[in-house]
Amino acid sequence: MKSKSLLLAAMAITTSSGLLYADNHKDGQGEKKDAAAADAKDIVTIASEAEDFSTLVAAVKAAGLVEVLKGDGPFTVFAPTNAAFAALPEGTVADLMKPENKEKLATILTYHVVAGKLMAKDVAAGKVKSVQGSELTITVDGGTVMVDAAKVTKTDIVGSNGVIHVIDKVIMPKAE
Repeated sequence: MKSKSLLLAAMAITTSSGLLYADNHKDGQGEKKDAAAADAKDIVTIASEAEDFSTLVAAVKAAGLVEVLKGDGPFTVFAPTNAAFAALPEGTVADLMKPENKEKLATILTYHVVAGKLMAKDVAAGKVKSVQGSELTITVDGGTVMVDAAKVTKTDIVGSNGVIHVIDKVIMPKAE
């Protein structure tokens, strides 16, 4: 169970970094160079270099998932932005970052990660199992893709060990 939690957290971090990297490098010039650079970096490194994923990266560190997410993968990370974390009820993030809540935080983060590399063109409506063990519900309506209640806002931030898709909400696993 701890391994699954670590894997999910790592995937979440990786996805967040990749999306930020892609967003900051979308000018069209040197796309091949940027793609090669993204492929050379793991998802955690990509997320760490993106300002909009600083909360996600801090959470991955607090959950002890950095090394897992730097692993071979491949992972698909549905990465919430800083704004997504800020939208949680006041005090939630600070509470989750406490050492005594490390396992709970890892469970939430690994819920944002799927084993394998799922590119935007391959996404279809249905259920997909998260690294945490619960299923995520993916819906597609025209050009809008939702993961549970979160909207995918950016896609296909590719790293050496997976891909990041940016989402606008922190998604929570269903209570068992």
